[in-house]
Amino acid sequence: MSATYLDSSVLEKLIAAAVAAPSMHNTQPWRFRLDADSTTVEIHADAGRALPHEDPHGRALHIAAGAALFNLRVAVSDFGWKPVTRLLPDPRHPGLLASVHITHRTNPRTLHGDDLYEAIWHRHSSRFPFGDQPVPVSVRHELAEAAQAEGATLAVTGPRETARLLRITTEAERRNHADPARGAESRRWSSRDGAEDAGIPSAALGPQDTFEQLPMRDFSARRSLEQLPARPFERTPALASLSTGHDRRTDWLRAGQALEYVLLVATAHGLRTSLLHQALEWTDLRDDLRPATSPFEHVQMLIRFGYGPEGPETPRRTPRLLLDLDGAVPQGDQ
Repeated sequence: MSATYLDSSVLEKLIAAAVAAPSMHNTQPWRFRLDADSTTVEIHADAGRALPHEDPHGRALHIAAGAALFNLRVAVSDFGWKPVTRLLPDPRHPGLLASVHITHRTNPRTLHGDDLYEAIWHRHSSRFPFGDQPVPVSVRHELAEAAQAEGATLAVTGPRETARLLRITTEAERRNHADPARGAESRRWSSRDGAEDAGIPSAALGPQDTFEQLPMRDFSARRSLEQLPARPFERTPALASLSTGHDRRTDWLRAGQALEYVLLVATAHGLRTSLLHQALEWTDLRDDLRPATSPFEHVQMLIRFGYGPEGPETPRRTPRLLLDLDGAVPQGDQ
């Protein structure tokens, strides 16, 4: 493909789609670089936006980058081109997480339809109570197929397993409240109304569950002046566990792509979603998330889904400020 087709307007739309992906605390820990000669877009980790206390190994950062990568693939396809993806393409630059070579399309568009591209702009985490309306089995199967297409497994949990996962998440919340460093890190990225470097605004934080059944993340870390309001949540939460067969950096990136595929399919069906990540931030609790039926799987995310209010849109960093054209490795790369 000639670079002339990839003008600044198109490129900005591609990056805007990528940065619409979810990331822990909405840190958006990525930068992008265009190699114009090869029409390749690179995704780099922005180490300055890492979470050393809550994500010491960078797993959540890789998952976020994988989600951004998936959005970029969808956007490239929507423009009629073919994305050719490589994960961790250069061992000399560990902060280079993925690259997307943009080529002429050789096959009809089959993987991602217009509805998936449109869903990118409507997918927002909803940390609010959902209704108890059941999700159709056909939709659940479609969510599982989306995860499988990206090399992951999505298992919708039954009532007993859901209760077990919620107990583990509750313990993770208790630990987070007792850890000053984690609490400070969480507060740094929350209630950031009008902040240009993103984070989560107050309107998107959501309430706590009146009955303390569903442990939504308390971004205030129990500082009395910042207590979030309480409301009754759904009585029977619908949860799904996203897992991979291995736990390498490439698996984290694949999990991120699978996660975003699942979230976009859910959005296209009118479902709301939020992520329960707390237990994944503690090694022993993450191990406990494994179901007895799949002891060798590595859980990468817990997804809550259902019908309810749409979550508020959270701010995104300006795409053109995240892009380097050729030149050196982006600043902040690790």
